[in-house]
Amino acid sequence: MHYKPSGVCSTGIDIETEGSIIKEVRFTNGCSGNTQGVARLIQGMEIDEAIKRLSGIKCGLRPTSCPDQLAKALTIIKNEAG
Repeated sequence: MHYKPSGVCSTGIDIETEGSIIKEVRFTNGCSGNTQGVARLIQGMEIDEAIKRLSGIKCGLRPTSCPDQLAKALTIIKNEAG
């Protein structure tokens, strides 16, 4: 799935899942070290657990962050799956 985040430096998030497991996440742009770290940390994680851990994280004064936007994308994937 390709997701276009809003309100953050990242311009795209590509997510591969297998059932309810996150297989791979790739961010386009954003803070490279941080987005790579988040992507690797949630690899192999259940979608629900990742959403729980990442939802609501803010970046400075912004009301959202790349991890929060990833949680929003994962929520879409979860809802589309059933």
